[in-house]
Amino acid sequence: MISSIKHSTSAFNSTSFFSKKRSITRPQFSPLPVIKNVHNGFPNQSCSYQKPLHVAAIENLAILKKTQQRKIECQAYEADRSRPLDINIELPEIKIGIYFATWWALNVVFNIYNKKVLNVFPYPWLTSTLSLAAGSLMMLISWVTRVADAPKTDFEFWKTLFPVAVAHTIGHVAATVSMSKVAVSFTHIIKSGEPAFSVLVSRFLLGEAFPLPVYLSLLPIIGGCALSAATELNFNMTGFMGAMISNLAFVFRNIFSKKGMKGKSVSGMNYYACLSMLSLLILTPFAIAVEGPQLWAVGWQKAVSQIGPNFVWWVVAQSVFYHLYNQVSYMSLDQISPLTFSIGNTMKRISVIVSSIIIFHTPVQPVNALGAAVAILGTFLYSQVYSLLSLRNLGGTNSSEWPFDILLGQHYCFLNR
Repeated sequence: MISSIKHSTSAFNSTSFFSKKRSITRPQFSPLPVIKNVHNGFPNQSCSYQKPLHVAAIENLAILKKTQQRKIECQAYEADRSRPLDINIELPEIKIGIYFATWWALNVVFNIYNKKVLNVFPYPWLTSTLSLAAGSLMMLISWVTRVADAPKTDFEFWKTLFPVAVAHTIGHVAATVSMSKVAVSFTHIIKSGEPAFSVLVSRFLLGEAFPLPVYLSLLPIIGGCALSAATELNFNMTGFMGAMISNLAFVFRNIFSKKGMKGKSVSGMNYYACLSMLSLLILTPFAIAVEGPQLWAVGWQKAVSQIGPNFVWWVVAQSVFYHLYNQVSYMSLDQISPLTFSIGNTMKRISVIVSSIIIFHTPVQPVNALGAAVAILGTFLYSQVYSLLSLRNLGGTNSSEWPFDILLGQHYCFLNR
């Protein structure tokens, strides 16, 4: 920066410098001063400087008579050594933090309202259907109003998506059934064991081989889930099996998606919207067959008589927030790596478990809490093991060829409940 410039005004009284008429080209503006070599009053074009200079001080700048020499005293330093601004704001990190905080908050709100609805309206098949219907409707409106770009799909796309949608439908309904029978915290503890299902299915059904540390990292996950299930005060076999089936279904959903959707140019958010719509078509006839409009009508009247008009808001909230937290998760996935996402998913489960215990006053024994902590810690260690091993080649197998999304227990485009 130019700190001071002193001009000698008397030097400009001489007219000898401007005695000859010549065309003068105005220089273009530059935010940095340009210093050129001057010889006999004219710039030497052969001299250039690669780095811009910040002029610190010019004590005497004067153009003297032709017989006198031009005196310039200048102190400068290179731009890359200049003092940095005192601003330490990292927008990408702040943006990711906002995504994570919003994702966790929406997920907590969904689980709370979903459990409230299921406590007074124990029809998980209809509840699951309404969640998919709300998300499908919201995405259709966003496409029609051009808030979001509609995906370009063909018959081959929907054909490939069908097995993914079947697995997604089973996993979605099974998780809702589980939450209708047991505490939210217990369902999420069992759901944290999905990485174990991923590795075991990949190993015994797909023939995938994994390094020994991956198998060892599964021990705390399996042990923690087993300890939590054995000490659960309100244990229910239907709720437990629902969570286990949900884990298995989501593993197959991830595998089908990985194998069938390679090369498909559909964004993550639109992919999930198409998946929700197809799952809605698959689920609706089964929901009618299993529960039916008669049971829904009786149960709805009973719930409204107990809760009042707020029950309608609960149903709308659980349906809308289910889609919103998934949508925000996909937005965050565009900014972070799958490994960072897996860590965020672990923290999400902790926030859901803790908040549900506080809100619903769920009784928890110390041994049960220990099992939950061990299972969640095992999930975190599992993702860290992969992050270390993926940087090397083990046993002659390139780490880039490992089933990355399977190792993390989820496809990078998907989010578990």
